[in-house]
Amino acid sequence: VQLQASGGGLVQAGGSLRLSCAVSGHTFSNYVMGWFRQFPGKEREFVAAIKWSSQVTFYEDSVKGRSTISRDSAKNTVYLQMNSLKPEDSAIYYCATGRGVISTSIRYSWAYAYWGQGTQVTVSS
Repeated sequence: VQLQASGGGLVQAGGSLRLSCAVSGHTFSNYVMGWFRQFPGKEREFVAAIKWSSQVTFYEDSVKGRSTISRDSAKNTVYLQMNSLKPEDSAIYYCATGRGVISTSIRYSWAYAYWGQGTQVTVSS
């Protein structure tokens, strides 16, 4: 399984970015796709996730209402649309996937077996 994240960049506060994660090598059945972010010197933290088949979504509280996770099955790609960005959103964003991740574990990085390389998001004030 391979994941390729893209779409990061430098944006002013209040702006928007759409992160993409192209996935290859798995069947998507019973898989969850997640986005995590990592601040310097910190552990990766959950941002959002989507169950591939049902498209049920989950969000971390600080991004809820400002971000939307979605997937395009034809392109095998998951997206994270982030709006009203704040300087505190600046981090490296990683996409990840795991099979059979249950809802109570969906916010934990250990539940995901495969990770992309990360894409830097920088929000200037």
